[in-house]
Amino acid sequence: MLVGGILRFVNLGQIHRLIFDETYYVKQGWSLIQFGYERDIKEGLEEPDELFTNGTADVWGSAPDLVVHPPVGKWMIGAGEWLFGIDSSFGWRFAAAVVGTLSILLLGRIAWLMWRNATLATVAATLLAVDGHHFVHSRTGLLDIFLMWWVLVAFYFLLKDRQQARERLAMRWGSVANPDRSFMSWGPRLGMRWWRIAAGVSLGLACGTKWSGAFFLAVFGIMTVLWDMNARRAAGVPSWFKGGVFKDGVPAFFSIVGVAALTYLASWTGWFATDGGWKRDWAQDNPSEGLARIVPDPLRSLFAYHQEVLSFHTGLQNEHAWASNPWTWIVQGRPTLFFSRWPSEGEDGCTVAECTRYITSLGNLFVWWGAAVGIFVVLFLWLFGRDWRAGAALSGVIAGWLPWFLYQTRTIYSFYAIAFTPWLVLIVVTVLALILGGQEASESRRFWGRVIVVSYVLLAVLFFALYYPVYVGQLIPRTQWSLLMFLPSWT
Repeated sequence: MLVGGILRFVNLGQIHRLIFDETYYVKQGWSLIQFGYERDIKEGLEEPDELFTNGTADVWGSAPDLVVHPPVGKWMIGAGEWLFGIDSSFGWRFAAAVVGTLSILLLGRIAWLMWRNATLATVAATLLAVDGHHFVHSRTGLLDIFLMWWVLVAFYFLLKDRQQARERLAMRWGSVANPDRSFMSWGPRLGMRWWRIAAGVSLGLACGTKWSGAFFLAVFGIMTVLWDMNARRAAGVPSWFKGGVFKDGVPAFFSIVGVAALTYLASWTGWFATDGGWKRDWAQDNPSEGLARIVPDPLRSLFAYHQEVLSFHTGLQNEHAWASNPWTWIVQGRPTLFFSRWPSEGEDGCTVAECTRYITSLGNLFVWWGAAVGIFVVLFLWLFGRDWRAGAALSGVIAGWLPWFLYQTRTIYSFYAIAFTPWLVLIVVTVLALILGGQEASESRRFWGRVIVVSYVLLAVLFFALYYPVYVGQLIPRTQWSLLMFLPSWT
């Protein structure tokens, strides 16, 4: 985390201009800080990005803006702007760098909970630290890194809940003071699941960043109930399925889905507390009838707003140079271009005939290609070996990647894949755990396993070092850029 954090924060504001979709979210983040909702740009205002970059924050008119993503991620971006000032490009990206850095530590802790192996935990943290896709997102004021953060936090909480639930089940079901368990064929209740409630809050914040967090909400909710069912079955509970459904599943729905829904609603506090947001007064102009009258007008207005946003998302179809099909994401077939400049000699410090400043979200191929191969191994371990770790590693990929295959006609981009990048790392670590060998393996077997695992990680570090110039927008000769881009362009 320390090394990855230093890399993410060094020269964070080096490119003092809004790059890629920062043009939306950085400005909207400051609008939330100023007004509590997102305002539209002044009508007729030319070059608002240039004005904003130069510290002229007054680029908004009085009209609300139709924004198509919830406010949580933009509030987080706005917090960095509030701390460091609106004219600080470091402040624009500060929150992204913070959660990008903390996610390295968090993934290491997650790997520790899954394998109880310090080597594998360190490998997981290191691979995420040197993944270019994660690195570029950690240095850019976009929403997707915050979506990744909140779903990763929720995953960690559910792992903690899994551990605690098993301890409670062992204590309450296996108690020698209660040898006659016939009267409780469904098994015991496991009490208040605070870790699960915390996961519900995190998933609500994920949905409050981007709606695609709802896919993680569904998959993680099913996963945690399946863990409980399997625990009851392994403990010898006679009606383990019914116990899992009624004693675990029903409470889980309220503590995860219910809490997430309340958290999501609370994330719109700025919109509720002010009068100027998009469709804020829609209900006043559209009186309710029948049973709809019991619904407060602000909720009806928010619902109408959401209907309009849903229509936008499902109907988004336009030509874009960096649009990509989800099939290509895991092999990094079309990494997204975030920034590019092509100065000639004498321009922008260029000392050769032609230079390049370039930022692309190319993932570390030892993570992405490794996961592309490893996913079949992990799928086998889950389906036939009943390895819960394999299922856990697949869960984030199922939630973050597979749903996008339903939107083949919609304009989508490979940078969305940051949401499930930590689980690609876990897939690679699952395979490396097989190579490393368990405690029962011979010392010679474990020695060579460590050699292979460490060598693999070092190759990933070298790949990151090689491509570092095109992750940070470093000025390099055009010939060097062409060599670096040969492999991505070939794929």
